[in-house]
Amino acid sequence: MSTEPLIKIGICADHGGFELKERIISFLIENKFQPIDFGAKELNNADDFPDFVIPLAKAVAAGEVFRGIAICGSGVGACIAANKVSGVRAALIVDYFSAHQGVEDDDMNLICLGGRVTGYASAEELVLAFLNAKFIGAERHIRRLKKIQDLENN
Repeated sequence: MSTEPLIKIGICADHGGFELKERIISFLIENKFQPIDFGAKELNNADDFPDFVIPLAKAVAAGEVFRGIAICGSGVGACIAANKVSGVRAALIVDYFSAHQGVEDDDMNLICLGGRVTGYASAEELVLAFLNAKFIGAERHIRRLKKIQDLENN
């Protein structure tokens, strides 16, 4: 039996992504990840995605979790909010190629999904591609990331 600690994956959703979040949490556990739930903890149609996305994004930026998954109705609002946190590189992902390529080339550390537009099987495939991908770190990738980091620091 392995004694290695499980990789912590932060996850959050508002009411528009709540059902998908609950499904992805179970999927993460099945795939030997440790989900850290940043909320919502219950379905509430009056909640606001920034209340969950910002704490998750801060945890990703601080290295408290390996990567993050943010879900709202379309994924757009979660993506906008997450990218306001320095050190976060979030993208709305709807296809397999972008799920892994975003990590490989751009060091994406937070994936955004639309709970009202992404099916369960597709979401599971996208999440696994995202979590299993590794940053390649080619000179051109590092050069581009530095330009983004310089922008964040000004």
